Amino acid sequence: MCGITGWVDFQRDLTQREETVESMVATMACRGPDAAGVWIRPRVALGHRRLAVIDLPGGRQPMSSAETTSDGDPLAVLSYSGEVYNFAELRDELAGHGHRFHTRSDTEVVLRAYLQWGHGFVERLNGMFAFALWDNRAQELLLVRDRLGVKPLFYYPTPDGVLFGSEPKAVLANPLSSAEITLDGLRDAISFLRVPGQTPLRGMHEVKPGHLVRVRKNTLVEQRYWSLTGKPHTDDLPTTIATVRELLDDIMTRQMISDVPLCTLLSGGLDSSIITALAQRTANTRGEGKVRAFSVDFVGYTSNFEPELLREAPDSPYAAELASHAGTEHTTILLNNADLVRPSVREEVLRAWDLPYGLGDHDPSLYLLFKAIREHSTVALSGESADEVFGGYLWSHQPHAVQADTFSWHALASDSPADLSTRFFHPELVKELDLPEYVADQYHTALAEVPHPPEQSEFERRMRNDNYLNITRWMPQLLDRKDRMSMANGLEVRVPFCDHRLVEYVFGTPWAMKTFDGREKSLLRAAAQDLLPESIRRRRKAPYPSTQDVAYDEAINQELGKIVTDPDSPALPLLDVESCRAQANRPVTQPASMFERILLAETPIRLNNWISAYDVSYDQLV
Repeated sequence: MCGITGWVDFQRDLTQREETVESMVATMACRGPDAAGVWIRPRVALGHRRLAVIDLPGGRQPMSSAETTSDGDPLAVLSYSGEVYNFAELRDELAGHGHRFHTRSDTEVVLRAYLQWGHGFVERLNGMFAFALWDNRAQELLLVRDRLGVKPLFYYPTPDGVLFGSEPKAVLANPLSSAEITLDGLRDAISFLRVPGQTPLRGMHEVKPGHLVRVRKNTLVEQRYWSLTGKPHTDDLPTTIATVRELLDDIMTRQMISDVPLCTLLSGGLDSSIITALAQRTANTRGEGKVRAFSVDFVGYTSNFEPELLREAPDSPYAAELASHAGTEHTTILLNNADLVRPSVREEVLRAWDLPYGLGDHDPSLYLLFKAIREHSTVALSGESADEVFGGYLWSHQPHAVQADTFSWHALASDSPADLSTRFFHPELVKELDLPEYVADQYHTALAEVPHPPEQSEFERRMRNDNYLNITRWMPQLLDRKDRMSMANGLEVRVPFCDHRLVEYVFGTPWAMKTFDGREKSLLRAAAQDLLPESIRRRRKAPYPSTQDVAYDEAINQELGKIVTDPDSPALPLLDVESCRAQANRPVTQPASMFERILLAETPIRLNNWISAYDVSYDQLV
């Protein structure tokens, strides 16, 4: 895993702009603490920061081909971030075509695959990746992102080329870019969904999942190379269960390849327990000993736990039970609630996000969890995305939510997320945003994309719609959060449930199979039933935990109060000062829900701090 950045300009001589390129690369140090590199020519500069995971001495980047043009330049140069899990098979295939390898890295496999197969090579890759490849023969830059968008990649067209980077901060380090939020940008930041390719900043785009971007002189073209399909599912239930298990076994075998310490993230829920149990079983087969599994808890949380709508019990007892059952080495990271609101932590979280996104207290707690894990491991396996793929969320099992004419997670809330997220904005701005109309437009645009098989019931059609929206509009938020908080600490997090083969197969499975025994994720439970103790196999879905300490909410209200009493607060013209002041002075008698934390007081705080940190302009909003 790494951080990449670069600049293509068909007018300037970039060899005279090396200092700017170095500044762009420096912003990616958190993503790649082990090494840095730059390859620069008059029209192109590729930068790289490396987190060494495979072939520690041999995977340095940017990586150039041994073959050269008539001018002596390499045919192609690659700046690569991610992991290709089938690189061993591809390496053997390429060797059969006469390619010679000088390293053991998957980076070299990706480079040589391009030289062998051209643009179609990306369809052969299994993994999570984002990379930039410069072809000297065609004078073309290729920006590529993995099928599910696990790894981020942003680009910013300029009059004479393009800037790009793993994170916006790399792009914004170049003076040709600017940080300017628009009305659509603000809508994107607070609408509680992700629109593929959009960002809150004018001119800045994200390479869409399953897409590549080709940049030549006077031309920038985006192409899709992968999408979910409406292929009918023909397997019976026993075959489907067996196929899911076969895929999971193969995925874990591939994703446990690492030359550095590897661990799992274990909550004690179904998804993380399956990943941890499979990891330990794979390690046992290889004779590798105990897998390290890490859990998170808050001071006083388990002993003082109060049941919530989405959580019946604390995670810790289940995590300990799974660790004992599977035979892993189990460590609980205990977080102090005071650290979640510590200014230095929240500044690091803001710096990691770069954009005005956020998921309440989950952000600082994940950041601190990953910071602690990084002291022991460089790679972690996560159960993220099983709920989107297998249908595990509460909103997918509530008839009123899936039948609503909007995103099901919006319909689940008692108050409209559109109303909640703008509650503290100036009334005139709320009117201009017209967030309900924006969400409705995005919903119907997303629905038009859903692929359906030729024959299915109206119920199956609606559930396939919901499944697709969860994968393409909800899941990107959580993948982005996990990537940002982990890579801010130099920790690579792998997500086995995002293997595109598994996603394709399960997406095509009828909802009746996904819930064949009347429970959420029935298919996944059945495929892994031999791995888990009965208590975990039957446990209901529970999200990543939120602290139940009201001191957190009190601290957030205090921060909101500081903003509205400071005449120099940069977001002040966007806010309804009286509403913010009332919230800041409201006594806190019980902890806010996860949704309230994300959508209420933290929205203006996050926006204010982001505008200040990145010198964002927004004149067109007020």
